[in-house]
Amino acid sequence: MKLLNKTLRTIAAGAIALAAFAPQVKAQTAGEGILVYNAQHDNLTRDWAAGFTKETGIKVTIRKGSDMDMANQLVLEGNRTPADVFLTENSPAMVLVAKAGLFEPVAKDVLALVPNQYSPADGSWVGIAARSTVFVYNKNKLKPDQLPKSMAELASPAWKGRWAASPSGADFQAIAGAYLTLKGEAATADWLKAMKTNAVIVRGNGNAMKAANVGEVDGALIYHYYYFNDQAKTGENSRNIASHYFRNRDPGAFVSVSGGGVLASSKRKTEAMAFLRWIAGKGGQKVLRDGDSFEYAVGTGEASHPKLEPLARLEAPAVAPSQLDNKKVTDLMTAAGLL
Repeated sequence: MKLLNKTLRTIAAGAIALAAFAPQVKAQTAGEGILVYNAQHDNLTRDWAAGFTKETGIKVTIRKGSDMDMANQLVLEGNRTPADVFLTENSPAMVLVAKAGLFEPVAKDVLALVPNQYSPADGSWVGIAARSTVFVYNKNKLKPDQLPKSMAELASPAWKGRWAASPSGADFQAIAGAYLTLKGEAATADWLKAMKTNAVIVRGNGNAMKAANVGEVDGALIYHYYYFNDQAKTGENSRNIASHYFRNRDPGAFVSVSGGGVLASSKRKTEAMAFLRWIAGKGGQKVLRDGDSFEYAVGTGEASHPKLEPLARLEAPAVAPSQLDNKKVTDLMTAAGLL
């Protein structure tokens, strides 16, 4: 009995010591924090980081850049990168880093937070948000029955000079990547050559939308949230336009997945994975639902912003995030004279 009592006292003392030590561990972890290479929208990631830090005490430092610039930097840095987490707007940048073998496999409980179609089959990264391709059009120049029924129609001579796009950006290149996946190389090359002739080329999707709004063109091929972002502000660049969803599994109904991954070289993998878990879980998806990014929530059972056309009604084509080949797309776009 004496031996038992002594053992119990030892266990109790150990528990007290562990309880006293835990806050110190958390404080040390919070002080170190994690570094995020962020190619997502700055305000959205800052909201995610603020919510995560408030809940966990773990500091998040953000380094901002574009999808492919950040991806190429990670490949160049290799296992010497200081980054713990990589977040993107579109999946091709995630694919580039994954192919270089730089990601730590995502924990199974994190992958389980998101439906399978929003993450790659190998589990190297996880989907955290999504955006839909749309054709925004000037309501004073086009009526609904005059809208293109498919993205392929924009290659027709009838659309010459009537639509705008920003081919230099990662957004459009992801859309072209979906076209390549769904239609093949020959059809994509032909479509891009026709685009060179037909489209009014601008820099930035916001400028493409503005061109449609003021009537310089009839419409523009962009992502859905540009319209909603402008409407939530002054509406001055979107007052004359509406959004047309191609649906019918058309390449123009492509839904692009934003991704998040933990770098295998990270010295703070536990904290980095906790950040992904928070973003893909209820906390991060609530930021999408209630915030002003107007990107789609992709978490299982999680609702998107109520102003958005529901994902289930978009009739998007099935395009695995890992299928998008940015190098082939940019090669084809360069051959077409778009880059």
